[in-house]
Amino acid sequence: MIALVRSELYRMATIRSSWASIVLFGALAASFGVLSADWWALFAGIGAFGIAVFTVTQPYQHRTAALLYLARPKRFPVLLAQVVTTVAVAWAFTAITGIPALLKDGNGATYGHTLTVVPIMAVFGAATAAIVRRSSWLLYGFAVWFVLVEGMVGKMNWPLPISSYIDAAAGDPYGLEVFLVWAVAAVAGATLALRRDLAAD
Repeated sequence: MIALVRSELYRMATIRSSWASIVLFGALAASFGVLSADWWALFAGIGAFGIAVFTVTQPYQHRTAALLYLARPKRFPVLLAQVVTTVAVAWAFTAITGIPALLKDGNGATYGHTLTVVPIMAVFGAATAAIVRRSSWLLYGFAVWFVLVEGMVGKMNWPLPISSYIDAAAGDPYGLEVFLVWAVAAVAGATLALRRDLAAD
């Protein structure tokens, strides 16, 4: 497991698009933290989701997933290593980009709650990426879902993934529980999807 996590971290660090997007989005999230801790929490969650999606989908996108699974025939440990990697990187991303929000927010409550819920967002993102396997499909779908379903129709009041993430980042225990259920459901779906043939991908 340690070797798999080390391999994922090395791959993330050596692929220019990975670390460049983390740095650019980190700067954007930190700048929003200067304006509002709530806006930073939202962008930290989106950043964690994006980190997870790109980490898990890159082997499929670059057509190296078959080689990866030939070297590591047991697919679940590979997915687990990807999840651990995304959780660690997303948490570090959040901790660093949240410094302006922490300085602006006197008691640091939003900062603490966001650090608690961002690992769950990373797990959710990694699991959904393992199901969909296409970063562009998933990110476009995420944007449409967030704006149309949760924003316009649900008015951010329904117990859906992004709404519950935002509630949890604001310190709502029920929102945290609901989002945890969504993440567990996504992991269950990803576990079932691991057996899918790679030929069609």
